[in-house]
Amino acid sequence: MIRLENVSKTFWVRGEPRVVADGISATFPTGARVGLMGVNGVGKSSLLSMIAGTLQPDSGSVTSDGTISWPVGFRGSFHRDLTGAQNIRFIARIYGVDTDELSDFVEDFAELGAQYHQPFRSYSSGMRSRLSFGVSMGIRFDTYLVDEATSVGDAVFKTKSRRVFMDRMQSGGAVYVSHSMGKLRQLCTMGAVLDQGHLHVYDDLEEAIAHYQAILEQALGSRADDDDADDD
Repeated sequence: MIRLENVSKTFWVRGEPRVVADGISATFPTGARVGLMGVNGVGKSSLLSMIAGTLQPDSGSVTSDGTISWPVGFRGSFHRDLTGAQNIRFIARIYGVDTDELSDFVEDFAELGAQYHQPFRSYSSGMRSRLSFGVSMGIRFDTYLVDEATSVGDAVFKTKSRRVFMDRMQSGGAVYVSHSMGKLRQLCTMGAVLDQGHLHVYDDLEEAIAHYQAILEQALGSRADDDDADDD
């Protein structure tokens, strides 16, 4: 179970406040697969980071009675001067898992070749994401945090990643960010919509999708009105 209690977070952008969480309180049940929706820039990635503990809220708290992954694709936990293999072994010791087993899994999964034993600072953005996704899948978490915007790799690698991720979902939950309603319907058991700092949670995924689509239609309508005004 993941519980958010009165969570607030504001960023200042060019001197203007941008509220991504305005006293959010919500509970995600154990094993739930939550589809997190919202328009671009609303703060979905920031909310994931607060759930993971890599970003602190201004006020309020996030608690859980299980283990939570960092957001898949997040690369802030890697030391730039260590090799990929050394980073993975370090993470294995932190999480108390077998170092050889995790290292072997990530080396095979990430498909980095000899670069796996080179310093992390030499990796491309795609290679860093492969390493991050590999270690996320190599450690068994109760809840996985996934932002589809961070997905990388060619079609073959994406297919392999999805297959492993779906295997993890047999025994775990997820908070999954995507703009694809098809993928959310295939994966998720409930939904949540982040809008103007407020999180609306629905046990029925279709209700969440309907809410999100209404927001999109309203945004498109407002944009069309603005375009008409400009034409005038």
